Amino acid sequence: MERIEHHASFGGRQEVWQHASATLGCEMRFAVYLPPAALAGQSCPVLYWLSGLTCTEQNFITKAGAQEHAARHQLIVIAPDTSPRGESVANDPAYDLGQGAGFYVNATKAPWAPHFRMQDYVAEELPAIIESRFPATEARGILGHSMGGHGAMVTVLRHPGRYRSVSAFSPIVAPSQVPWGQKALAAYLGEDRTGWQDWDTVELIANAPERLHLLVDQGEDDEFLTTQLRPELLEAACQHADHPLTLRRHPGYDHSYYFIASFLADHFSHHANALCD
Repeated sequence: MERIEHHASFGGRQEVWQHASATLGCEMRFAVYLPPAALAGQSCPVLYWLSGLTCTEQNFITKAGAQEHAARHQLIVIAPDTSPRGESVANDPAYDLGQGAGFYVNATKAPWAPHFRMQDYVAEELPAIIESRFPATEARGILGHSMGGHGAMVTVLRHPGRYRSVSAFSPIVAPSQVPWGQKALAAYLGEDRTGWQDWDTVELIANAPERLHLLVDQGEDDEFLTTQLRPELLEAACQHADHPLTLRRHPGYDHSYYFIASFLADHFSHHANALCD
C-alpha cells in the first residue's frame, strides 16, 4: 500500500491510498478520513461511502463536506473508487458501463468477470485492509449515492450481521426495472433475469433476515427520479415486508453533491447512533 495524498482537516487527516487488489486484479485507490481520536490511537467505528456513476474516490471527499461530520462523531470514513481501472481492465465507451460503473456486483460474464467483482472488494477485501491497517473497530456502517446507494443497500442485504447501519441518497432501488440497471446487470451477469434478483434491493427486501432501518433522501427535482431511481418501488416493498424505512423527499433538490451536502449531517447522525454505542 502507498499513501498518495494526506491533508489536515478538522483536527483529523484526509488520506488517499493506492494498493494492489487481489479481488479485482488491478491497482485500486480508496480515500480514508481519520478523525482526531484515530490519530490519537483510539479505535473508531468505520463508515463506508459508495459513490455513483463516473465517480472516483475523489468526488465525495472534495464535494460533500464529510470531514467535519466525521470529526464530530469520531468516525473513520472510507470512500473507494467505483470500479476497477487500468489498461488491462475491460471498458465501454458509455458512461454507465465499465470503468466508473462497477454497480457493486460480482460479474460472471466476459469480458467483465476477471476484474469486476466490486461486491467482494467492498464487503470483504477493503474492510479487511481497513481493520488491519488503521485503528478501526468492527462496527461498520455504509451509505452511498445513486449507483452507490444501490450498492450500499444491496451490500447490507446480502451480508446480514456485517453492518450496523445503512442509508442512501437518490439510490437506484430496483436496477432490474430501470434502464441503467438493466444494461449493467445484463452485461455483468447475463440475460437470465432470475440472477438479477440477488442484486436488486426491492427484490431482496422481501426476504431480508435482518431489518436495519433504511434512511433514504431523494430530491424531487432529480432529473433521474422517474426513469432510473423510482423510490416509490422501495417504499412499496418496505411496506409490504414491514421493513423499517424513512424516505424523505425534498422539493427543489437535484441529483448533485449540493443535495448530498445539504443533508449529510443527518446521515452521519443516523450512523453514529448505531455505531458509537
